[in-house]
Amino acid sequence: MNEAICNRKSGAAALVIRDCGLMPYGQALALQFELCERRQADAVENTILLVEHPAVITLGARKTENRLLTDTAQLEEQGVEVVGVGRGGGTTAHNPGQIVVYPVMKLKSLGLGITEYVRQLEAIGIGLLADYGIAAGRRKGYPGLWVGPKKIGSIGVQVKRWVTLHGMAINMCNDLKVFEHIVPCGLEGVCMTSAAALSGGEVSMPEAKARLARLCVQAFSSEELVKYEC
Repeated sequence: MNEAICNRKSGAAALVIRDCGLMPYGQALALQFELCERRQADAVENTILLVEHPAVITLGARKTENRLLTDTAQLEEQGVEVVGVGRGGGTTAHNPGQIVVYPVMKLKSLGLGITEYVRQLEAIGIGLLADYGIAAGRRKGYPGLWVGPKKIGSIGVQVKRWVTLHGMAINMCNDLKVFEHIVPCGLEGVCMTSAAALSGGEVSMPEAKARLARLCVQAFSSEELVKYEC
């Protein structure tokens, strides 16, 4: 496990990890909102959704960072959905072969502030990629995961009454051509990459999800308090 992850066992909270498989973006967003309301009311435990999406481009809350290079109508003709959302950050893209992790968690139950939480997400992503021999890291002022000048993961979060929404997307073995339609997070000249492209080998998504789940448990709970769902 990556030593940058702060082990929460001493103050661990119960956690549900749900593998949602390939799920349309709108459906995953609706599920997050439902879980958020229920978590605010303490009607459910902290929950992490692991998802892959059909091709979709999402526009973040910072309008100046939302930059499309292809007309919306053309994108829809190519089967790429375009959706506006309330998370931080700018334009990003999702498609099969990319792991998306959506934690819906009450930060106070974890003893975390927003900045600490984002750092934990970054540490989880760094730990996952390290398992594939990839030395990812942070760039000051640019949230996400970087391998040298190339970006491999995006982070955009929203917090409502101390409950988190949205999260992190890591390129594992997805088709990177989808990023040719956008300026990722509004950053000119950024080249996107993936674990498969950097390692030169095949990436098993079930295995990658299992590794990611273990890192999430280390960061936010403990094995005896976790329930796994499909």
